[in-house]
Amino acid sequence: MAPFELTRVGLAQDEQGTAVLPLDGHGDPVELPEGGTLSLALAFRVGEAVDGLVFEETRRYAGRVIGTTRTTLGGYRAGGPYEVHLPPERLPVGRANCGVYEVTGRFTDSTGRVLGREHHRFRIVHQPARQPVRRAEPERAAPAPRTPAAPPPATETPNGPVPA
Repeated sequence: MAPFELTRVGLAQDEQGTAVLPLDGHGDPVELPEGGTLSLALAFRVGEAVDGLVFEETRRYAGRVIGTTRTTLGGYRAGGPYEVHLPPERLPVGRANCGVYEVTGRFTDSTGRVLGREHHRFRIVHQPARQPVRRAEPERAAPAPRTPAAPPPATETPNGPVPA
């Protein structure tokens, strides 16, 4: 068994559940909604004890590195499979941030030895603005028809005062 073997990469999204990504990283980019929240789930086996396993993720957009994140995963004894969920991240929002991103992950041990790599492409797609949802107000009952009040007793007639 190799010192390190990545067995599965999963992408957990609040909006769409969890998707398993192909390990070869080939094919069409995975489409993700702008502003969505996602978390990476990594499953792996270890052929020999590993101290200080680190996952380093580098993100590129339009050929430029836009960020690198290092996550210390810890020490593992030979065996597995082990599964690690990375902290959730919110994707950028806005048309200027939509497009294809390349993400390269690298696993290293405490000595800096590279144990494994993974590469994926993601396409952040614009989501049309949602119209605010209005709560339906309960229909109000129509007011009761107004009946004219009885006129006050007459005190005068056209010909003068009303006799008492």
